[in-house]
Amino acid sequence: MSLINQAIVKTVTLMPKSVVSIFSSKYIAGDTLEDGIKTVKQLNSKGIYATLDVLGESIQTPEEAIKYKNEAIEVLDSIYKHKLMANLSIKPTQMGLNIDTELAYEQIKEIVSKAKEIESFVRIDMEDSSTTDKTFDVYKRVFQEYKNVGVVIQAYLKRSLDDVIILNKLGTNYRLCKGIYVEPPTIAIKDKQAIRNNFIKILKQMFLDGNYVGIATHDKYLIDESYKLIKELNIPKEKFEFQMLLGVREDLRDKINTDGYKIRIYVPFGKEWYAYSIRRLKENPSIARHIVKSFLTFGKR
Repeated sequence: MSLINQAIVKTVTLMPKSVVSIFSSKYIAGDTLEDGIKTVKQLNSKGIYATLDVLGESIQTPEEAIKYKNEAIEVLDSIYKHKLMANLSIKPTQMGLNIDTELAYEQIKEIVSKAKEIESFVRIDMEDSSTTDKTFDVYKRVFQEYKNVGVVIQAYLKRSLDDVIILNKLGTNYRLCKGIYVEPPTIAIKDKQAIRNNFIKILKQMFLDGNYVGIATHDKYLIDESYKLIKELNIPKEKFEFQMLLGVREDLRDKINTDGYKIRIYVPFGKEWYAYSIRRLKENPSIARHIVKSFLTFGKR
């Protein structure tokens, strides 16, 4: 991120939360589960799938982890009740991974078990590199008993292709993304095109080994290259889907949908929206510029 972009993002973080919330609302369904359900129904009406996520991560106590587990199960109940074309995404640290790996495992297993009861699916999100090995370990343990669970691979990590070669043998269901956390160059690829190249290399390996892939990107270059790879390898539609964040590149979202490919939108909701919003701004400083410009314009009225 350039020094100018860093300054812009810093400026936005100093603004009142009430101001940031106005502009972050495009990317967050709202504070409540009802808000999330409403957004998913709107997407479903267009033939678009969703994954619901209760915002909040890196909790500090087992009690918080249990609270979030119960909220995740409530989401699954709502998916079933409203017959939504949706599944659930969860963050391992939200389930207590940084407190006790065994606690996180038990929590996640209970959630996945509930999802199996209603014939649904749970995606275990990937967070920063300090949690990568623990996340894979928990995933593998849960997967031994339940197959309706998948994990995330981040293409900017240098280790990812090796991880995929191992995980493919299990029949892993993936979300493949570039990766958003700030990691040192010793473990992460920093060049934009090199990350893209690794993304496609990993995707090809997943396809060749017959794994299901959620191709998670807003990068038109990667979408176009994925289209080419799908046609080149004659990959059936039931072996992949595209995934995007709520409120981002809706033009590409609609094109993928029109092209007849399955598209799933990540729909976050909850009271812990601020940290998520700031992370999105750091990923895309152009949003921060828009907020600053609008805020200054508002001040002149």
